[in-house]
Amino acid sequence: MPDIFDEVQEELRAERARRLGVRYGGLLAGIALVALIGIGGWQGWRWHQERQALAAAGTYLELNRTTEAPGADLKAAGVAFATLGEQGPAGYKLLGDLRAAALRAETGDRDGALALWNRVSADTAVPQLYRDLASLMWALHGIDTQDPAVLAARLGPLAQPGNAWRASARELQALLALRQGNKAEAKRDLEALAADVTAPRGLRDRAGRLAAGLGV
Repeated sequence: MPDIFDEVQEELRAERARRLGVRYGGLLAGIALVALIGIGGWQGWRWHQERQALAAAGTYLELNRTTEAPGADLKAAGVAFATLGEQGPAGYKLLGDLRAAALRAETGDRDGALALWNRVSADTAVPQLYRDLASLMWALHGIDTQDPAVLAARLGPLAQPGNAWRASARELQALLALRQGNKAEAKRDLEALAADVTAPRGLRDRAGRLAAGLGV
């Protein structure tokens, strides 16, 4: 008797499985197809991203070689780097913008350089370290022309303890004080920077020379 019951139960399970297969087999096949399409699409997207990154890397390296050649057209190279900054993938977009800004500053297009550094500093997709660097470069090249209040606001966060660019920002704060006629404040800031053992040696030496030259 137990064998008969087992056989009947097995047949019932088989019939139940057959009915479920008939009812839901198409749905399960559709889900599997969607999953396969999704995996294929993701792999295709990754392949496309990798191709873009390789192309951008080649472009960046070629442009760098161009700028190092004798008689290089640095203005044209700056335009090309800016184009890479507009169209390249994230990492090379950042590199393109920073390199383009440096070349524009070097070739006398200060306003163009400031605009690019502003763009990088305002881009929330860029790591904070590089956003801060862009703000520092904006302040460095705008120290003589930009609104002192705006410069002070940009330099303040950079000069806080723990910021990677703190020493350079403090030097610029002293130069800003000097621009505003606050020689005593500028000298005090420079002397403090010269005595700061955490600051780079070259920057400390320069701060000491500048402080000594103020003669307040």
